Parts: sequence; structure tokens; C-alpha cells
Amino acid sequence: MSIRLGGVVIDANDLDGLAAFWSRLLERDITRREEDWISLGPGLALQRVPEPKTAKSRVHLDLVADDFAAAAARAAALGATPVGEMHEDLWQVWRDPEGNEFCLCVS
Repeated sequence: MSIRLGGVVIDANDLDGLAAFWSRLLERDITRREEDWISLGPGLALQRVPEPKTAKSRVHLDLVADDFAAAAARAAALGATPVGEMHEDLWQVWRDPEGNEFCLCVS
């Protein structure tokens, strides 16, 4: 028996809005769309949920950027917000427009 990771799914209240954010941030096309589900290529999808995010996520994405300043500027322009300062000059926690945490990391 083998078990493999099929992908990461992000919960969303505004499915189209959050899919647009992640699609633009990661430069990934929407590859599958259903009423309550949007895939952004292999490995990443969003699903509509009724409840809002209420606590810190215990799992998050680490996004590695070749140009950290440009990635941070793009994330902010798309509606993400930084959480605190850089850590060890290597990574910074951010929140997407619905509050889901992710890290921007220096390449």
C-alpha cells in the first residue's frame, strides 16, 4: 500500500476572489472549475466553505521567491498583508485576502 500527497486545498468563502488572488500570485491558470471547487493546476485547489477563518492555520504554504522584494510587492498589490517582520533575513509570514497564512521565503 502506498499513500501519496494529492495536493493542498485552501478553504475560501469568496471562492472566485481567492482563486484570482492565488492564480495571479503564483502565475497559475485555473484548470478546473466546479460550483464549490477551483483547481490551479496540479497540487493546489480551493474549496468554498461556509465558515470564516477564525484561528491561525496549522499548515501553510512556503513560497520561495527569486526576487523577494518584487514578490512582496505583488502579494501586497493583490491584497495580501504581511504579519510582522522578516525572520533571519530569510522568510516573512503573510496572510491572503481571507486571512490564510503563507510564508514568502528568500530563494
